[in-house]
Amino acid sequence: MLGATTSPASRRAAWRDALATDRLLAFPGAFNPLSALLIEELGFDGVYVSGAVISADLGLPDIGLTTLTEVASRAHAIAQVTNLPALVDADTGFGEPMNVARTVQHLEDLGLAGCHIEDQVNPKRCGHLDGKSVVGVEEMCRRVASAVGARRDSNFVICARTDARALEGLVGAIERAKAYVDAGADLIFAEALESEQEFERFKAEVPAPLLANMTEFGKSPLLDRRTLEALGVNVVIYPVTLLRLAMGAAESGLRQLRDEGTQAGLVPGMQTRARLYELLDYAGYAAFDTAIFDFKPEQRKWS
Repeated sequence: MLGATTSPASRRAAWRDALATDRLLAFPGAFNPLSALLIEELGFDGVYVSGAVISADLGLPDIGLTTLTEVASRAHAIAQVTNLPALVDADTGFGEPMNVARTVQHLEDLGLAGCHIEDQVNPKRCGHLDGKSVVGVEEMCRRVASAVGARRDSNFVICARTDARALEGLVGAIERAKAYVDAGADLIFAEALESEQEFERFKAEVPAPLLANMTEFGKSPLLDRRTLEALGVNVVIYPVTLLRLAMGAAESGLRQLRDEGTQAGLVPGMQTRARLYELLDYAGYAAFDTAIFDFKPEQRKWS
């Protein structure tokens, strides 16, 4: 009730410890705080805040149009309601290396557990679309070093994403990832790998934990959890899954409402009011309010 019951520092420390194990950590993408509550209740390991989802929610394509303010606001709203670590997509860091440093400190102050910075040229493109371009290795290493140097909590995870697979091949992407690890990255996000074998080779050659992006309609095969764990992947994100499910249901429902003139046939597929209240912990809020309302200070006799 009233948000997370654990501190951001404790959530970061717990995630850092979990990254040191061989267990695969699953981070579904939350498109709002309510969906983050559901992710936590259903027993996932963390929450992901996708830049593509924030862009879509604002009615914008994922081409670098969102600002730090917009991304940080949504990320903060999500992070403050859940006890799970929250990883946020920080695109290219929203500017030059000094901007990257400011981005990291701002996200850290807002309770995030980590962020990822990518090596695309700004303005970026969706990682599974053609037409991307990447900056030089040295420039990306400056971004990573700025991020690492700016954080105050050493457990805040700096994840370096490389989009070089489509442009420089698998070998080029691996060499970039190694350089990013040398620059201080804690976690490597290898975007748009095209097979199990590529994930396996990336994991074998890059000396850092590996993140896999299992996004639908992309270039990577949708590998199941058992396969990813066998490949040695440390973190898997499902960035747009919940938004796509929600929007698919919303579009279907709106069409039926338009055509039939009533939502009566849609009710069986809806989340009930009781279930929503359960997820939001209405009972906890009521108990808290009652306890405060009925509170009476101890009567003291003063001499």
